[in-house]
Amino acid sequence: MILITGGTGYIGSHTCIELINAGWPVVIIDNLSNSSPEILDRLYQVTGQTVEFIEGDIRDRRLLTELLQCYDFETVVHFAGLKAVGESREIPLTYYENNVAGTVNLCQVMAEQKIKNLVFSSSAGVYGDPEKLPVTEDMPLSATNPYGRSKLIIEDILRDLHQSDPQWNIALLRYFNPIGAHPSGLIGENPTGIPNNLMPYIAQVAAGKLEQLSIFGNDYPTSDGTGVRDYIHVIDLARGHLKAIEKLRGDPGVQAWNLGVGKGYSVLEIVAAFEQASGRPVPYRITSRRSGDVAICYANPTRAEQELGWCTELTLDAMVADVWRWQSNNPEGSKNTDKNVV
Repeated sequence: MILITGGTGYIGSHTCIELINAGWPVVIIDNLSNSSPEILDRLYQVTGQTVEFIEGDIRDRRLLTELLQCYDFETVVHFAGLKAVGESREIPLTYYENNVAGTVNLCQVMAEQKIKNLVFSSSAGVYGDPEKLPVTEDMPLSATNPYGRSKLIIEDILRDLHQSDPQWNIALLRYFNPIGAHPSGLIGENPTGIPNNLMPYIAQVAAGKLEQLSIFGNDYPTSDGTGVRDYIHVIDLARGHLKAIEKLRGDPGVQAWNLGVGKGYSVLEIVAAFEQASGRPVPYRITSRRSGDVAICYANPTRAEQELGWCTELTLDAMVADVWRWQSNNPEGSKNTDKNVV
């Protein structure tokens, strides 16, 4: 059985589907700070199975202890955390308290209950401004914002934890830029308020919900001056967690793997792809660069391919088509009570 923290979130919900389809029983704990319980109905529609759900926060030690005592968990997949780069600069202490302190509490309770397999939702943000491309797992680590720094601090904590107790097996999955949605159109990225991430913002501009997209800088050393990122379909990313869980059964210790496509696309290339998929214009304006943004970042996913047996399968065309299907089917997002989803 698998415990999924933050399992009603964007990546967590897609990972639930992949785990259920692979035959794993799952339990979700989520405080619903950036999601909705309606996702549970959507998961049932997609998988045909009811998912056990506990509303709560991983910082609640008593609740977490009771939960881990009630079920025979083999592994914890840890998504719970705040994730907006811009917001993290405004309220860094909240990010450290939620992400770092929450993870410490989770690991302490796991240790007490002798559950020592953990898949951690990390980020390419731990590479900071990469010194070379593509990014490999053995490159120096740093961070350019509190969100990325919280992930890096947690990685250091987890390495120290394994050093102190080699019985721990920990997968550090460093995500690049997940986009896309479930092809059913039932599950997708539905942020609370104004989107922080590029793709839901583009989708809402194309749908007419937002006036225009702000592109932060067009003077980077890239083909068109806009930032380049490695965009990965959320379903490919979710499948990487299934592979990591299987890997932990072989007692690998603590290991890091990049989950990315290995190719970068610029912001303007993403806009053009979305316009083609939706048949809608995406008006935009160029604004100044954001502090902490890097020009180019894309993965070398070779280690994950060789050691996890994982590789991406879905193309950029599939990513943007699935996002547009999700947006079209859920025009009101969280305001649509019939189609409310994370």
